Amino acid sequence: MKHRIVVLGAGYAGAIAAGRLAKRLHREDVAITLVNADPDFVERVRLHQLAAGQDLKPRPLADMFSGTGVALRLGQVTAVDPDRKAVTVTDGTGELPYDTLVYALGSGWNSQNVPGTAEYAYQIASRTGALRLRERLAGLAAGQTVVVVGGGLTGLEAATEIAEARPDLDVALAARGDLGDWLSPKGRDHLRKVLGKLAITAYEHAAVTEVTAEHVATADGRIIPAAVTVWTTGFAVHPIAQASTLKVTGTGQIVVDGTMRSVSHPDVYAIGDAALALGAGDKPLRMSCASGTPMAWQAADTIAARLTGGKLPTGHLRYFNQCISLGRKEGLIQYVTADDVAKPAVLTGRLAAAYKELICKGAAWGVANPTLGLPAKRHHVTREHTGPAVAATA
Repeated sequence: MKHRIVVLGAGYAGAIAAGRLAKRLHREDVAITLVNADPDFVERVRLHQLAAGQDLKPRPLADMFSGTGVALRLGQVTAVDPDRKAVTVTDGTGELPYDTLVYALGSGWNSQNVPGTAEYAYQIASRTGALRLRERLAGLAAGQTVVVVGGGLTGLEAATEIAEARPDLDVALAARGDLGDWLSPKGRDHLRKVLGKLAITAYEHAAVTEVTAEHVATADGRIIPAAVTVWTTGFAVHPIAQASTLKVTGTGQIVVDGTMRSVSHPDVYAIGDAALALGAGDKPLRMSCASGTPMAWQAADTIAARLTGGKLPTGHLRYFNQCISLGRKEGLIQYVTADDVAKPAVLTGRLAAAYKELICKGAAWGVANPTLGLPAKRHHVTREHTGPAVAATA
């Protein structure tokens, strides 16, 4: 009987893991099933572009995984039972049993329970949300105000993209602390320069406490007019894992070891935003494509090693830079330490924008070509992955 590997979620992490597993393992030994609610792969790192009116290249999952040996199953995951090794999917075919599960259901927007966000704010954490915002922005008249709440990477990219695409609008950014406070001095200076060129008003130390149809209110009593409020204050993971017996954090992320294996259920691996993994300096990896991709590599290579009796990967996950698009013509590449602390060095301007574009294209290419770029030799399954494996040595 084939070893059944089920991958939940076809975002960056899930799609890459499924393709990598297909390349590592013999088809006669494993059955790999990729479950996703939507038929297309969504370039989440470009959703601010979609919201601003740009069209993204369609990427059907069926075409991407054609001929790879990965079976695509379209449906919404509603439950995971790690004790019975089964997943419930709303596609009318009943439960989906597994021997190994890769949980990559990702995250959505996080309202932070701020009054009015659910009713009045727009989000770009999903394609549906980005399209809804796109339609609303298209209906705005010149001079109306758009307030982007959240001064992180998503907020900066959204504000600059909208301001560049619609210079007739009054775009503002509300940040809880200092603008770009995690960046190096050079990075902060460049950020302020670009926001100034795009006529974006920055409200610093502006913790938003309420959203209405016409304005946002801050903790210090400021009222900021807003015909449209875009909420980008972080992400929240899907609640399915928290409803199971998997060990999770208080925010619902699955706790994993260095191989991305659940610390409570050895048949389950979690990657991407859905997992709490530690990187350099034992610091939790942030929710991002920059974390999800190497987590997918680590999990796939570990599963293959445990199934085939190979050597476990020992590389530690680390960061090199943060890539921020500031519209189509400007960018900021902030170089960082292994544990994601800003270094003095930055790359700015059109070269940085081109670098970021190359990163985005490379990520999409890696998903669209899931079995290319790896050694062609597939290995046979020789043991159950719950058994011991030999760790690779440096």
